Amino acid sequence: MNASPKKAAFITLIGIGALALTSCSGAAVNLGGEDGAAAEEIVIGALHPLSGANAVDGQQMSFAAKMAVNEANEAGGIICLDGAHVKLDAADTKGEPDTGQSEATRLIQEGASALVGSFQSGTSANIAAVSERNGVPFVMDVSALDSILQQGYTYSFRIQPSGAMMGERGATFLEGIVNEAGAEVDTIGYLYEQGNYGASVYEAFAAEAAELGMKVTPAISYDPASSDLSTQVQQALAGGADVLAVSGYYRDGLLIAQAVNSIAPDLQAVFGVANGGYDQQQFTVDAPNGGEGYFNANYQIDVTNDRSVKVAEAFEKEFGEPMRTSAALTYDAVSLTIEAMGTACSTDPAKIRDAIADTAYEPIVVNDGPVKFDKTGQNENATVSVVQVRDGEILTVFPKEVAEADFVFPAPVK
Repeated sequence: MNASPKKAAFITLIGIGALALTSCSGAAVNLGGEDGAAAEEIVIGALHPLSGANAVDGQQMSFAAKMAVNEANEAGGIICLDGAHVKLDAADTKGEPDTGQSEATRLIQEGASALVGSFQSGTSANIAAVSERNGVPFVMDVSALDSILQQGYTYSFRIQPSGAMMGERGATFLEGIVNEAGAEVDTIGYLYEQGNYGASVYEAFAAEAAELGMKVTPAISYDPASSDLSTQVQQALAGGADVLAVSGYYRDGLLIAQAVNSIAPDLQAVFGVANGGYDQQQFTVDAPNGGEGYFNANYQIDVTNDRSVKVAEAFEKEFGEPMRTSAALTYDAVSLTIEAMGTACSTDPAKIRDAIADTAYEPIVVNDGPVKFDKTGQNENATVSVVQVRDGEILTVFPKEVAEADFVFPAPVK
């Protein structure tokens, strides 16, 4: 078993960029214009919230984009364009859909051949519309909303699992953990943020849980901007829940953890589903009792993959902080796009789009095989893994093939 990126010692990263710069023949990426003329650079536009409430993630994602581009250029650039470099043009969406839309338009007007982004689903929805109108491919790193890819778009792609995929797989993995532990869970209380993201994850989880013989009741939606969620926690536990499932963000997830600790219910576990808080190291500092035992089913870096570990170590060495999974997804989105540019051997966005659609890129996040996009642009092999807070660390515990530690279940709130 390989060490977690959080625990492993720093090592020098050698040749990772070459993995993203190989064509089918194993040579460095070849990229040519329509007329075969050499170009000095090819531009990828990266759109993330570099300011605002989600700036911590957005800045990390921008760092990861730069890292992927730098690796490509250090590995020799674009060979059939006489070593032309990939240029990253990073834009700040501020987490605002309108700003994301205007910045995407600007990047395309200034010559971007492809876009990646953007963390918020609402912003990505607007960027996808711009991408489609202009015929420029857009690879989403983090954006779970199912409806983005239900518009019949042909230029938008998503690496991460959709909200529905995360909800369904979260229920399946909870059942797997319960069965392996020899425990019994009849009723799950559910708290979810009231937006489209929370609702889509909850609905898919509840449907799958019902198929598996687990009741999800009551289910309570809440405003993530609330200053106290004690009432909602009490409502979610009113039916005598064995497990409390939570889909939301960091701040509201922390408020729920504080309320659970205060109410001290007789729960077998708190189980995050696509939760933006329970797999963050800061949660182990801010939460009561360090959040000990909390689970989260979410997209994660594959800590059993040597390349993934090396990328995460190199990121932490360069930028001074552990690599979040959101940043890992950006690294994958940019690396996949560069690889597709090499396959296309063209600066034409339409040809790059076709190469992205046919990709078999091997990601550093947990995936059920290489990235494979369906006709809507969704990565069919996207999946989640389950992490658990264990003695102040966030450890992958399920499924076994990607786990670095055993899970503890039941994991009652102390």
